[in-house]
Amino acid sequence: MTVARRAVGVVMSEMEAIANNNLGIEDQTEDLVFDLSLRPSQFDDFVGQERIKDNLRVFVEAARRRGEPVDHTLFCGPPGLGKTTLALILAGERGVALHSASGPAIEHRGQLAALLTKLEPNDVLFIDEIHRLNATVEENLYTAVEDFRIDIVNGGGPYAQTLQLPLNPFTLVGATTRTGLLTNPMRSRFGYVARLDYYPEDALRSIIERSARLLALAISAEAAQELARRSRGTPRIANRLLRRSRDFAEVLSDGKVDAESAREALERLDVDAAGLDQMDRRYLTVIIDHYDGGPVGIETLAAALSEPRDTLEDVYEPYLLQKGLLARTARGRVATRHAFEHLGKDRPARSQADLF
Repeated sequence: MTVARRAVGVVMSEMEAIANNNLGIEDQTEDLVFDLSLRPSQFDDFVGQERIKDNLRVFVEAARRRGEPVDHTLFCGPPGLGKTTLALILAGERGVALHSASGPAIEHRGQLAALLTKLEPNDVLFIDEIHRLNATVEENLYTAVEDFRIDIVNGGGPYAQTLQLPLNPFTLVGATTRTGLLTNPMRSRFGYVARLDYYPEDALRSIIERSARLLALAISAEAAQELARRSRGTPRIANRLLRRSRDFAEVLSDGKVDAESAREALERLDVDAAGLDQMDRRYLTVIIDHYDGGPVGIETLAAALSEPRDTLEDVYEPYLLQKGLLARTARGRVATRHAFEHLGKDRPARSQADLF
């Protein structure tokens, strides 16, 4: 089976998984179809994360030569950096199927058993948000990944019997945005832990230019650079901005995304020169205007912004921290002097922002 055919099979496997409610993947139809059409299917097409990519190449080739599953792998890092894509490529390059599930959706061990027993030898089981597995399911997963078996308790009380159900050897690939919430026993089961970092602008520009070629979209080098600069170091956001820029170019211009049309699209989308969107600026503005720059507790911010705490911590804060616009302290969140400068705000006479 060629790499291309394997890739198609893997992508179709994920599409079926996402369409299946019992796997718990949310319905994001437009973004899903767009992302799948642009998602690389082999390591050679994957841009960025070079060290991780090179290591995975070695692990996959070694497993293929030995006829074994690839060692269990954990991908961690902020959303949109390619954790799911790398899982797809890993399965495709190994020539096996990928089965997708979401951690919160596996509510009891019966659902886990159903997932595990349908795996063929060397298949990949991908669990997104693996840090959100409940304790009972996680404990049952330990024997599955270590001994390739699952224990099923039949009956109750003094008449209970434990049946050991053998499983085909498989690879568990976990993805998490919250490594600190993984239990130590769970983390220790992974043979390789890879942390994905934000992408530099040149890598994002390469991703945007590749996506434009796949979409048969004309885009200038200046426009690609402008989109890359405002993409928050995240390929998913880069592709999203490309899609919206294409819309504006097709409706308001000649269909080509040039520097002028890209800037107009970004301004209409409220994405500023640093890649901050309306919610990012609102987050910092609340800290600065309502709490004199902080410190302010995360629960207070969540209430003020009407956003769940997890969303603030997983989606917005990582980039603000990475850009030096936000600081986390024992007393709460603090807007740094860079945040004041970026928003054109005057700092209070005695602001904790002076410390950062």
